[in-house]
Amino acid sequence: MSLTRQSFVLGTAAFASIAIITPVRAADFDVKFGSDLPQEHPVNVRSVEAFARIAKATNGRMQAKTFPASVLGSDASMISQLRSGAVEMLAMPGAFLTFSPVASIENLAFAYKDRETVFRAMDGDLGKLIRDDIGSKGVVCLDKIWENGFRDITTSNKPIRTASDLAGLKIRVSPGKIRIDTFQSLGASPTPIALSELYTALQTHVVDAQENPPILINQQKFFEVQKFVSLSEHIWSGYWTLVNQDVWKRMGPGIQAIVAREMGASTLAARNDMINLNAAVTDQLTRRGMKFNTVDKQSFKQKLSDAKYYDRWKTEFGTPAWTALEKYANKLA
Repeated sequence: MSLTRQSFVLGTAAFASIAIITPVRAADFDVKFGSDLPQEHPVNVRSVEAFARIAKATNGRMQAKTFPASVLGSDASMISQLRSGAVEMLAMPGAFLTFSPVASIENLAFAYKDRETVFRAMDGDLGKLIRDDIGSKGVVCLDKIWENGFRDITTSNKPIRTASDLAGLKIRVSPGKIRIDTFQSLGASPTPIALSELYTALQTHVVDAQENPPILINQQKFFEVQKFVSLSEHIWSGYWTLVNQDVWKRMGPGIQAIVAREMGASTLAARNDMINLNAAVTDQLTRRGMKFNTVDKQSFKQKLSDAKYYDRWKTEFGTPAWTALEKYANKLA
């Protein structure tokens, strides 16, 4: 229980003086914030800072504790807990939100030219469409998306230079229909495995490859069990801040505004953190023995096009979402 106020009330009676101690007053909102990311990831570091500011701005009425690295359970379990009210807040990728299929549009392969384009889309019409859809399913989604970054492929046995190198490759992908379909369309053999279980899966060769942004490759120490980093930048991934709808309503406009403001500020700060971290991570991983190579991205795009990947997902997402995407996206075959 968080300490917010302690008072002592002294009373008198005819024959004695009695000290009455008022119990410590709990916060009106004692919030659990979960994610599958490591504690040192900017999403968790900056969330801790935001929650400290929120506690101060609400005079202790809202207190929050972060639970990183899937300590609250698998991604699917955390989402279920959020919707039931067992967990009040999460940071979660759109691709994991099976109740809102359009949210996975952020993960469409090779859709975005660069991170600036991503944020124009996610802070603009495409992001609003996603957030509105999530909201229509009973979960509040705050305005700004956290950056996880463009994902690269790591392997233990060979570099990936063209799409043909992926043929039959046992690669871990994070759970999510679009991520599995992306690598199936590329000819690989994808296996969904939780991030918390991935190191062991690589170590024991349940899979021989994985795909993640460089910051996570470093933070999760995959350099100990992987040799090559192939700079594919095939998918961009972010994390939305989600709040249980009933909890959000009970907060009322005042606390809602504080939470939205402070979480938004921390999300933008974390995006800047990613610039600095990514600038240093290549050197760090190189010094730890990993070998980097470029990728023929056009061969990947052609393979996806031949597999009718973009046609399939255009139908899956629907015309409004695809139209919003095309305002920002690369030309998609």
